[in-house]
Amino acid sequence: MHHRAQSPRRATAALALATTGTLLLTGCGGDKAAAEDPLQQLRAKIPSTQQSGKVLRIGMDVNYPPVEFRGTDGKPDGLDPDIAAALGRILDLRIEYVDTPFDKLIPNLHHKQYDVAMSALSDIRQRRDGVDETGKSTGLAVDFVDYFIAGTSIVVPKGNPKGIHGLDDLCGRTVAVQSGTTQDEIVARQVAACTRANKPLTVHKFDSDAKALAEIAGGAAQAGLNDFPVAAHAAKNTDGGNRFEVAGAQSRSNPYGIALRKEDTELRDVLAKAVDQLIRSGEYDKILAKWNVSAGAAQNAVVNGGI
Repeated sequence: MHHRAQSPRRATAALALATTGTLLLTGCGGDKAAAEDPLQQLRAKIPSTQQSGKVLRIGMDVNYPPVEFRGTDGKPDGLDPDIAAALGRILDLRIEYVDTPFDKLIPNLHHKQYDVAMSALSDIRQRRDGVDETGKSTGLAVDFVDYFIAGTSIVVPKGNPKGIHGLDDLCGRTVAVQSGTTQDEIVARQVAACTRANKPLTVHKFDSDAKALAEIAGGAAQAGLNDFPVAAHAAKNTDGGNRFEVAGAQSRSNPYGIALRKEDTELRDVLAKAVDQLIRSGEYDKILAKWNVSAGAAQNAVVNGGI
């Protein structure tokens, strides 16, 4: 988103995480030893805040298919909810979602309205350092546990009538994006480039990706920027695949990360180990295949591995 990311690159940074069991000596006067269950070891490290209620509260903007959206039953569905549910099973925690506008995810995380934010959030330096586009502190720095690699794609009307194939082709056009996203930042830089080329770029910003896509569908914008999984999903599924297409190649691949407050290092490290466990189990690959985003698979969990 978001970040909310054509062939995403695999994560190149690695975090060595050990989940091997240790041997405990038990008994009175005996040498009986039993190997402790690695999952129990991991669960024992869950901070008391989550342990007490056996719940992990996740802030999520449930409006970004196929990464997160509401299913026919009204419950969160998609890539992120499936991964979150799997992590909940590993940690023996119930997952509770707090539907939150994307641009409020990190501020509300700092206000402790939930434990983590997981919503196609790109792990970028600006968010890790808690600064705005000018470098001024926002006081909203976060850590990330990276779990998926996503790049940015350009969405255009079917047939690509304006011949848009890259960012420079956006000059002189109108582009629709969701506010507060990685794509919003990319377009802001492109505005400066287009201005220097004397071909001004007009940007229409919206509070949801659905509204941005509607702007393109209605002809008020000639293109939009999305994370690759979202762009591909929109091109394939909107009006039976007859409304949009993805133009050009992906740019600026970055990982999606689970965002945490900087002080929550224990929860961060537990989640990193849980993501590694999910990847090793093979369930991670099945989840990605279900949503046709296997190209974005990470090899392992990485803490703060974004550009």
